[in-house]
Amino acid sequence: MLGIEIVGLVILGVLLLLFFYYVPFLLWISAKVSGVSISLIQLFLMRIRKVPPHTIVACMIEAHKADLPEVKRDGLEAHYLAGGHIERVVHALVSASKANIDLSFKMATAIDLAGRDVFQAVQMSVNPKVIDTPPVAAVAKDGIQLIAKARVTVRANIKQLVGGAGEETILARVGEGIVSSIGSSESHKSVLENPDSISKLVLKKGLDAGTAFEILSIDIADIDIGKNIGAQLQMDQAEADKNIAQAKAEERRAMAVATEQEMKAKSQEMRAKVIEAEADVPRAMAEAFRSGNLGIMDYYKMKNIEADTSMRENIAKPSGGTATKGEK
Repeated sequence: MLGIEIVGLVILGVLLLLFFYYVPFLLWISAKVSGVSISLIQLFLMRIRKVPPHTIVACMIEAHKADLPEVKRDGLEAHYLAGGHIERVVHALVSASKANIDLSFKMATAIDLAGRDVFQAVQMSVNPKVIDTPPVAAVAKDGIQLIAKARVTVRANIKQLVGGAGEETILARVGEGIVSSIGSSESHKSVLENPDSISKLVLKKGLDAGTAFEILSIDIADIDIGKNIGAQLQMDQAEADKNIAQAKAEERRAMAVATEQEMKAKSQEMRAKVIEAEADVPRAMAEAFRSGNLGIMDYYKMKNIEADTSMRENIAKPSGGTATKGEK
C-alpha cells in the first residue's frame, strides 16, 4: 500500500509540473498585477508554438510601464519566431521614447532583423560615437608627404540603419577626403598651419550620404611629415636616365668592338692575299728565266734595287735604343 501511495504522489507531482509548465499560472498572475491583459489560453498556446511565455510577458510588462501601446503580443511573437531579439527591440523602443526619438515598432523590428543592434543604435543617437581613422598618407603639391589621423564624431541615423552603409564606409570616405584636401594644397606648410582647413573641406563633401550615420564633426588629431616624395621621384628618374645612358653606351661599345673585330678579320684576309701573292713572285721569276724573258743581269739589277730600297727604309726609321759608349 505504501509503495502505491508513493507512486501516486510521484505521478501527481509530474502532472502538476507539466500543468504549470504548459499553463504558467503564476506568470499570468504577474501579468495581471502589472496591468497586462493576457489569458491563460494564450500562455498555453505560446508553449505549443515554441515561444517562451516568460520573455513575451516580460517585454509586454516593460512596454506597458513605458506607455508603448503599439507593442502587442502578436507582434512580439511574430518577431521572435522570425529570429529577432524582442528584448533588444523593447529596450530600444523605451529608450527612444524617453529621448523623444521617432522610432516605431515596425522600424525597430526591421533594424533588428537586418542584423544591427537597434538598442545600441538608439544609444548612439543619444550619445554620439567617436571613430578614430587609421593613419592616412597624402602628398601636397610641393612633393612633401603628410600623414594625418582624424577623429570622426558620428551619430546613428535611425532612418538609414536598414540598408545604410556602416563604419567602414565612413572611414574610407573620410580618408579619401583627407587625401584630396592635402593633395590640393600648394604647400605642406599651409596644411600644418591650418589643419582645420582639411576638416572644413571634408565636411562639405557630405560623406555621410547613404550611410547609417550622421557625421557631426571631423577633427584632425595629428599630422606628421613623411618622406619627400618629389625629391625621391626625381632621384628615381635620374637613376632611370643613368641606366638608360649606360645601356646605350654599352650598346655603342659592343658595336665598336664588333666593327674592330670585323676590320681585323678583313686585315688578316688582305695579309693572307699579300703573302699568297709574294709566294707567286719566285715562281713567276723562274718561269721568266725558263722562257728567256728575264736575264741574269736583270735579276741582279732587281736585287740591287730591293737592297737600295731596304737601306732607305732603315735610314728613314727612327733609331731605337741608346747609343753605345764607342758610338758616342
